[in-house]
Amino acid sequence: MRFVRLPLLLAALLAPAMTASIASAQANDQKAPAAQTPGRAGQVAANDIIDRMNRAERAVLERLRASHPLMEVYIQNVAPDEARGWVPIDDNYFLGQLQFDDGPTLRPFGVREEPGVKLRLAASPPRLGDAFAAMVAPDWRVLDRKRYEFTYVRREFLGESRCFVFDVRPLRDGRQGFVGRIWIEDRDYNLVRFNGASRGSEKMLSGVFKRTLSFHMDGWRVNVAPGVWVPSYVYSEETDLNGTSSKKSSSSKQQARFKSQTRIWGYQAQTTDRTGSLTTIRIDEPHVADSADGAAQLSPVLSQRRWEQEAEANVLERLEAIGLLAPAGEADKVLETVLNNLVVTNNVNLERPLHSRILLTSPLESFTVGRTIVLSRGLIDVLPDEASLATMLAHELSHVALGHQLIDTKFSFADRLMVPDGELLPALRFRRTQKEEAAADEKTIELLGKSPYHDKLADAGLFLRALSEHAKQLPRLIQPHIGDYMAANAQMTRLADLMKQAPPLMKDNLEQIAALQLGARLVVDPWSGRVALDRSPAVPLVSVREKVPFAVTPLMPVIRYAHPLVGAPVRTVGELRSN
Repeated sequence: MRFVRLPLLLAALLAPAMTASIASAQANDQKAPAAQTPGRAGQVAANDIIDRMNRAERAVLERLRASHPLMEVYIQNVAPDEARGWVPIDDNYFLGQLQFDDGPTLRPFGVREEPGVKLRLAASPPRLGDAFAAMVAPDWRVLDRKRYEFTYVRREFLGESRCFVFDVRPLRDGRQGFVGRIWIEDRDYNLVRFNGASRGSEKMLSGVFKRTLSFHMDGWRVNVAPGVWVPSYVYSEETDLNGTSSKKSSSSKQQARFKSQTRIWGYQAQTTDRTGSLTTIRIDEPHVADSADGAAQLSPVLSQRRWEQEAEANVLERLEAIGLLAPAGEADKVLETVLNNLVVTNNVNLERPLHSRILLTSPLESFTVGRTIVLSRGLIDVLPDEASLATMLAHELSHVALGHQLIDTKFSFADRLMVPDGELLPALRFRRTQKEEAAADEKTIELLGKSPYHDKLADAGLFLRALSEHAKQLPRLIQPHIGDYMAANAQMTRLADLMKQAPPLMKDNLEQIAALQLGARLVVDPWSGRVALDRSPAVPLVSVREKVPFAVTPLMPVIRYAHPLVGAPVRTVGELRSN
């Protein structure tokens, strides 16, 4: 039986039931019941827990306002299916920087918000991305005791973090503010998770219905350094909006039924001041000489290669500097192992080794920058097996083997990439001709036929078949930022012949996994952008509802405390920004 990766279930440890209503304690001028802190002497009053959490939360929000991290929102409109539950029927996508002007906003990268690509509402509201930016925190004015009532629920573990769990609701009429549940870790009293709805935060949507919509959200924070927590992920789901009073607006056609993933990362990239590194430069010798006497000038061929290599380095450096390209790491080596299998078994002659890197965005794409093959995080996430990964790499390797132009040497000029961050992606459009793509498709099948994956091409074709079937419903997931289209106009544009070799899709067969759900393979460190493979054990499927390909699902990170290196001092936030 085949298995797919699913997020780890969070272990929960329930303490004896205990309730503390802070609002009533204030009214009666009584001290709230105390909560025991494991591993520490004495007790901490519930009021103190909330106050400490708010002090930590203010620091988190100030960090957000100062750092402008990257933010990606991927939304799938869904419809009910009798057998498979909620299935995607359309999608929407935003990528930009999380900024705070009059309120939290998502400033898109080179993408103009167009009417008709919004949620399926009665009208197209402006600035939908801002509504999801507001979900990064439960309340941007913090959850203070003057405005909220807190009821202690229990103690619970979220990974390594022992948490106090509180139910929260506004003190006044309850029309505005966060309503839901929060988890507060017991070391420094940081807000680790919040789950509920923030009423009134989506004012830009209020004109659509008679009442303001309240999107439900499940948000998570990650400990990236000792004492430093940052927002990393928010899941939202609405399949039953009852905030309308008119029969017309409450019909199935007018309701917004969707699931969304919001990812926040790139804090280090956005806060790094590279001018500070100048203070670390040392010049020990007055003269630096080449070790080779009488070094010869490079030949025209070698000069051309060096020129192309400069263009490649400029592009990769710029993508990494903005936080879109993951730093080189262990995950790249896994890709390069598969790539090397293809190179060796096909005796591909390379003048220098190929490398692999990971683009940190969700849309499915692959492209080549010089001698570096780049796959997106979203593409790697949904690939079901190694043969499918080899197929994606083989297609890019084919362009190398066929001698196609691998980099536009205009990027060798430094000024070409001196553009604002928001204009970078439109400047990096790597498109190939139909003739080149057709030749690469043919070469891909040849490479795979001589590779260790030659007997698994049907599985790789199965992934392409699933991709083709969803091309119409999920055009923005399949629309690349930089590389070529895998599908366009609801038709496959890549490796169609390989897809024809695949068996038919069997949606009700739990043994056949054509493609995984989003978020199934890679874990991204929101501070540094480093990527690690998910090592969680495979989980057997029990229902066809658990195998909807390319679907948005909840993601529950394993909360771990960041530990300083042995013998190294604890880094401060200021030091993190300067590194």
